[in-house]
Amino acid sequence: MIEKLFESMLWNSRFVVVVAVLASLFTAFAMFYMATVDAYYLISHLGEYLSPDLTGEARKDFRAGTVTHVVEVIDGYLLATVLLMFALGLYELFVSKIEQAESSETPSVLAIHSLDDLKTRLGRVILMILIVNFFEHAINMEFHSPLDLLALAGGIALIGLTLYLSHAEEH
Repeated sequence: MIEKLFESMLWNSRFVVVVAVLASLFTAFAMFYMATVDAYYLISHLGEYLSPDLTGEARKDFRAGTVTHVVEVIDGYLLATVLLMFALGLYELFVSKIEQAESSETPSVLAIHSLDDLKTRLGRVILMILIVNFFEHAINMEFHSPLDLLALAGGIALIGLTLYLSHAEEH
């Protein structure tokens, strides 16, 4: 009897994961909100690009800043997506299958069947976040020597190799 009670308590302890699911969902919604507000302000300031006062170096700086903000918006949405996938994956793995995801007509990226499946999907999105961050830094990079350009090329080559290896793993 004590053994059955202990096993029941042990099995039901998995529901503590609901705390992580709710926290991840709340954080994902917060990131979606922040990225959307950033996108709104980015779009609202694009009219300044038409200004005749914006010439030469000022236009170039405005353009670089705008591209950086676009990358930050993409980064925010990707992070929100990671948090959403994490929440749904934890729920499916530890609490219950999400019936709507299983019966959906379109194949769902959010249907998680194992911990390895969750790790793989999260890893790919995190890789995309890292690539976006690299792109953001590359935009603002100043080249003072040929070695700086070589370092940028090496970073791009490593990103290409990483993408190749992550996709080669599937086949």
